[in-house]
Amino acid sequence: MADEALFLLLHNEMVSGVYKSAEQGEVENGRCITKLENMGFRVGQGLIERFTKDTARFKDELDIMKFICKDFWTTVFKKQIDNLRTNHQGIYVLQDNKFRLLIQLSAGKQYLEHASKANFR
Repeated sequence: MADEALFLLLHNEMVSGVYKSAEQGEVENGRCITKLENMGFRVGQGLIERFTKDTARFKDELDIMKFICKDFWTTVFKKQIDNLRTNHQGIYVLQDNKFRLLIQLSAGKQYLEHASKANFR
């Protein structure tokens, strides 16, 4: 429980620090989002490389998505994905109803109209 609280505090401070630099005129708002996305991509890529170094090669996309939903998500977030779907265009939709990094946002109704669902290809 303590490690989760520390992770959430670190996450909040990282996001806050990136946006504070934008307020000081160093970067614009769109660049903040890009910077956060790049940081998340690098961390996710590093974690996946670590977790998959001793596993057999995946046969297809579905095996990759199953690994992400069961093994990866469980290791990182201590729970499995709630729902995995595909649409008719081959896009996978992962649904986590209690994603801990956004749970504080979902408690208030002021962000409801701006919230969007994440789609992964």
